[in-house]
Amino acid sequence: MSTTVPLEGLEVAAYTLPTDAPESDGTLDWDATTLVVVQAHAAGCTGLGYTYAGSPVATTVDAVLADVVRGRDVLAVPAAWVAMHHAVRNLGRPGVVAEAISAVDIALWDLHARVRDVPLSVALGAVHDATPVYGSGGFTSYDDGQLRTQLRRWVADGVTSVKIKVGRHLEDDVHRLDVVRAALGDDVELMVDANGAYTRKQALDWAGRLADRGVTWLEEPVSSDDLEGLALVRDHGPGGVEVAAGEYGYDLPYFHRMLAAGAVDCLQADVTRCGGYTALTRVAALCDARSLDLSLHCAPQVSAHAGTAVWHLRHLEYFHDHVRIESRAFDGVLSPYPDGTLRPDRSRPGHGLSLRAADLEPHRVA
Repeated sequence: MSTTVPLEGLEVAAYTLPTDAPESDGTLDWDATTLVVVQAHAAGCTGLGYTYAGSPVATTVDAVLADVVRGRDVLAVPAAWVAMHHAVRNLGRPGVVAEAISAVDIALWDLHARVRDVPLSVALGAVHDATPVYGSGGFTSYDDGQLRTQLRRWVADGVTSVKIKVGRHLEDDVHRLDVVRAALGDDVELMVDANGAYTRKQALDWAGRLADRGVTWLEEPVSSDDLEGLALVRDHGPGGVEVAAGEYGYDLPYFHRMLAAGAVDCLQADVTRCGGYTALTRVAALCDARSLDLSLHCAPQVSAHAGTAVWHLRHLEYFHDHVRIESRAFDGVLSPYPDGTLRPDRSRPGHGLSLRAADLEPHRVA
């Protein structure tokens, strides 16, 4: 192999796929999700990356990032990541631009591993063989039957922790929690996500109510931008309920500020938002320095590989929408083992995914 392998180019496309039912959480309603896919080419190999965002991400990749990374060495992905960050200085990095960088970085790392003919988990520096997952869905738009059916399916797959959405209609949440506990019994860990729906005082009140029903995880009780509010709930809420946030972190300083504020018991990060694998390894190092756990947010098929390289790993969110979409969009998807983990296949180079382009084409929007 030569000492460098130049990137030949990128392709990008966006696809909007409908949900299987109306969905909502504490602060948002939706009926479709957009998947932005990047493919990177070099040395007869193709790497694949993606993010969940909107079609402007595809525009950013095509109009800005493709020229920045073309010709760069795919064996030195962090150098391409740095170049992308320099190139977007005047665009504003958080949000759309960070998601575009994330998708490209994931594709470049997948390509890097395929050119080397090694599994992605090995290329990233695995410290675990598998990534534990928890089942996530339980939308506030679901009736009792939908709620029971979905969560029982996770448990049947070997998953021992599940998470539901709360905060949309406060008067309904106690009933919904009781329905879940009755359906799953006492041996399944129950987690909730308020998506920033509570005020600070409401969050403290509800943390106590949630603890009374055996809830152990309270995600985004207040806005993830309200670091003081998160710290207030963390410090003054019941000891058995952990506060988590971080899924909307788009750059390293955001995670540093959240940790420095003592805002969370467990940090979250999304590899498809935070800047890809290159950034995620740095977020994980911030957690390592504090002996604090990191939980990975969504996009299970690419996050599972990243999880094996996170020392203080808690788990990965096995999110209903993304599980559906990734099963339709890609060949080579991982399914949970009976022990509730996703275990990367070390017999396949890269992350082992390939795009079902023809199946997705009717849903293409960019």
